[in-house]
Amino acid sequence: MKNKWILIFLLLLAVVIVGVMVADFKSTRPDQIASNPFEYNVDQYKAVDSALVLYTETRNLQLSMQEPAAIALAGDRLFVAGDQWVQVIGLQGKLISEISLPEKPHAVAATPDRLLVATKASVLVYDPAGKLLATWKEGFSESSVLTSVAVAGDNIFIADAGQRKVYRFNPSGEKILEFEGKVNDEVLHGFIVPSPCFDVAINADGDLWVANPGKHALENYTFDGNLRGYWNKSSMEVEGFSGCCNPAQFTFLPDGNFITSEKGLVRIKEYKPSGELVGVVAPPAKFQDDGHAPEVVADAESRIYALDFDRKMIRVFEKKER
Repeated sequence: MKNKWILIFLLLLAVVIVGVMVADFKSTRPDQIASNPFEYNVDQYKAVDSALVLYTETRNLQLSMQEPAAIALAGDRLFVAGDQWVQVIGLQGKLISEISLPEKPHAVAATPDRLLVATKASVLVYDPAGKLLATWKEGFSESSVLTSVAVAGDNIFIADAGQRKVYRFNPSGEKILEFEGKVNDEVLHGFIVPSPCFDVAINADGDLWVANPGKHALENYTFDGNLRGYWNKSSMEVEGFSGCCNPAQFTFLPDGNFITSEKGLVRIKEYKPSGELVGVVAPPAKFQDDGHAPEVVADAESRIYALDFDRKMIRVFEKKER
């Protein structure tokens, strides 16, 4: 009798175990798994109120490059760097000329009398006809990753994401100074640059601004590297910047307003100099999911030219008529 009860107990135990295993198997099927409430999901932030979208895409210019890398604007010409070329393109999309480069470009800046192309750890200087005048290598290191160039008169500012520094050069290629965004020596760190998204630009008033992407900030510096002011917006909402490295790119309109560009949740926006959101230039629906931040430039008529790295084109946005 004792053996009989033991046998019954073992049979019941086996049934329970099998039942638990079947239930566990069903619960782990892809169509049965409960959603993770802590999953990082940006879908809810992709939608933008149409009233906030102040611009419309009026046209786009398809590029022949496989790897577009940077864009600059001077007068009525766009300078697009990519592959191992700089293409000079009219604002209507006509190819004017091409300049062959010895290395892959990372950034480009143009003035009426010179073209500066930053590679990983050097700067190539060309005249308007495309003749190489100089190559600057002194002042950079093997760990340098040059990402942006801005020019104001005889002052050339270069952002180095690898070193997390901004350099100031003179027209002869001599480094005058460098700074890393620290207010003083007691501050642990200045520029926080987790990825090669580190932009510098100079507005119409000659003010130097630097994106501090790890802080979701735009910072204003004197030409001697002293912090004058800043504004920052950390938020997934449309008013702010999110992720590791935003704003990834920025430029200025003629009236001094900022145009910013973000990666990940890709969107282009307009802000007042104080940091107040004006509106949206292009919402996330316009771009590839988890895409690259377009590089942006603006002309004298406040038209915005966005270099879309994912679609390999220049996209033109203009203010809607009110």
